[in-house]
Amino acid sequence: MAGSAERSLNQSAALAPRPASPIPDLEFSSLVNISPPEIVRRHSKAWSGLYVETVQVTRRTPFEYGFRAPCHLLIAAELAERYDGETFVEGLPRSTLRDFTQKLTFVPAGYDFRGWQKPRALTRTTYFYIDPRGPLADPELRFGEIEFKPRLFFYDRDLWEIALKLKSQVNPDPMYPQYAEALGIVLTHELARISSDTGLRRPVSRGGLAPWQQKRVAAYIEERLAYDIPLATLAELARLSPYHFSRSFKHSFGLPPHRYHANRRIERAKQLLANREPSITKIALDVGFSETSTFSAAFHRLTGQTPSRYRRNLD
Repeated sequence: MAGSAERSLNQSAALAPRPASPIPDLEFSSLVNISPPEIVRRHSKAWSGLYVETVQVTRRTPFEYGFRAPCHLLIAAELAERYDGETFVEGLPRSTLRDFTQKLTFVPAGYDFRGWQKPRALTRTTYFYIDPRGPLADPELRFGEIEFKPRLFFYDRDLWEIALKLKSQVNPDPMYPQYAEALGIVLTHELARISSDTGLRRPVSRGGLAPWQQKRVAAYIEERLAYDIPLATLAELARLSPYHFSRSFKHSFGLPPHRYHANRRIERAKQLLANREPSITKIALDVGFSETSTFSAAFHRLTGQTPSRYRRNLD
């Protein structure tokens, strides 16, 4: 079956229509090709230099997959069990491993990845398509100069945890995209770390932000509480790389930038709730929430009360 499946995969990869790149700056023409496509459910989200796709197999039908593109591919298999099958990553021996649940696979840009399987369980996998130029990576990392090696079915706790956190951002409350950007920064560092046989020498922490940086960034956030602010924008204000900015900001403020922004929104909402005239819906809009229900949930998470109850308790 392996030979026929491989021939079939090569044919389907050549004949199947290739979707357009979901993010132009990644410059790739296709995602992982899965055949037959009707047995999978796919959801995705794009950020600068990073595209994350969750894939859920919906039927225990044999399927094939293939991929080759000018971007790096990290695969996190949350559930993957097969009765039979084979996986190939260019440069490595073929694997017939039956159970690769909680295993990672890394396919460097330009490498061939393909295989087939007869699933024993309904596979759940997340694909991370990463720009080799690393637009979110710390310049000191020189991400674009690293000669990555392929890795098949391995486990690394730190990388796995970052992958799951990023996966959770595919269908989240879309209020804080800078959180996903921060995770993307960490992901590039973790990939660089595992690519080195001796381990990556992590940049030495430079401590917190200087007083002028704290004042400038805090004022910028305060003036734009109702808007999403990219992490890169805040880092530019402080004249730091996004990676160093995130570390320094947390050192100074005690919170990551996205959580600080979220807290300031709720603090502003508290001030507005003291005035009985504006409705809760209007206050929600004023602090950057498009839906009252989302505002109420966020307010409750930080205060333990709904906005209505908080307003009543002001009497």
